[in-house]
Amino acid sequence: MRVICDAPGQTCNRLWTYVATVARCIAEHRRMAIIFFDWTIEDFPNLLHCPFIWFPLWHKWYLERGNGWNNYKGLTWKVTHSKAWNRLFRILGFTKGWDTMTDARYLAQTKDELRRIFAPREDITNKAEQFIARIRKDHDLVIGIHIRHGDYKTFVHGRFFYTLEEYHQFMLRLRDAFPGQRPAFFISSNVAFSTDIFTGCDCYRFDNEPSGDILDLHTLSLCDKIVGPWSTYSRWASFIADVPLCYLKSKDQTFSPDSFSVITDFYHFQNGESTINFWLKRGEYAE
Repeated sequence: MRVICDAPGQTCNRLWTYVATVARCIAEHRRMAIIFFDWTIEDFPNLLHCPFIWFPLWHKWYLERGNGWNNYKGLTWKVTHSKAWNRLFRILGFTKGWDTMTDARYLAQTKDELRRIFAPREDITNKAEQFIARIRKDHDLVIGIHIRHGDYKTFVHGRFFYTLEEYHQFMLRLRDAFPGQRPAFFISSNVAFSTDIFTGCDCYRFDNEPSGDILDLHTLSLCDKIVGPWSTYSRWASFIADVPLCYLKSKDQTFSPDSFSVITDFYHFQNGESTINFWLKRGEYAE
């Protein structure tokens, strides 16, 4: 049995740390365990109840009682930031999911089963599908725009942060990149603002929906194309649903149909480009 023992970052970081091992277990008919699951785990029922995946700390009766979830999150942080626990995990032969990112051996052959296992709850998928279907009635093309603010103002010195006006300009250029078509833009963002500021663009977004992060994520995966800054979030939506993605590289960026390509694994686009090229800059940062 392979045991995933780390818990890096937010939801999509976690999904990426699971997927290579899940794919391997499907292909080799093996079992695995995930010790520290993400707080959104109930939004992925097929993953939570997958017969070959064990979540040893999943005890719903405790997590939903009193301070259960906060206690669990505190335990997760303490253990995954402890040198002593890290040594013990290494002795036991446990695996850090983040170290499996380069293992793409089984992703393509198990893609259909991965898509089923990592499907969100039915109420989330239904809501997303109905939302996109309404948009498609009046548009030929739906482009998902991932607007990441919040922590991106300071993350790697704001390198991947773009203002709302810059996103507006991106959308206007995207609109012009597909002449003869009627594009609509689905906005996925972790900040509140009115889409009315994007004049000249038909924009749509959810407001105050439950399970917002996963609802936005699945809706991105239903779009025809995705645009956004370097992020595991949009990368997951592209990978799990084979949706062409275009990373934002500069505020003056222009677009064409050839700007987009599907993510095939954590480090690669289908067209051969490497996702790490958008992260490294003159050796200043390393993944």
